[in-house]
Amino acid sequence: MAWLFLMAAGACEIVATTLFRYTDGMTRLWPTLGFIGIGLVSLYLLQRSISGTESIPLGTAYAVWTGIGAAGTALIGAAFYDEPTGTVRLALLGVLVFSIIGLKLASTH
Repeated sequence: MAWLFLMAAGACEIVATTLFRYTDGMTRLWPTLGFIGIGLVSLYLLQRSISGTESIPLGTAYAVWTGIGAAGTALIGAAFYDEPTGTVRLALLGVLVFSIIGLKLASTH
């Protein structure tokens, strides 16, 4: 269950960082409230993944959470906002994704 919480936390992180683009320096009310709300949900789910009987070690959980957020946000940026998608950038994103998978596979939880 902890890994489900962590994956959901990562997905919320992608949504929150995408909403951040629309806050205009935190001056637009609804995007700012959405960013804060989804960000808090993301942190709550991260906390749930590191507590309880089936918890994930904090270092692993944090690395996976930030990795999901970073990779997902970069892919959203490339797909919808014309951000660069050079070969090196895509290769490094691939390394990041495989590192996240490796952390999951190496976890004893």
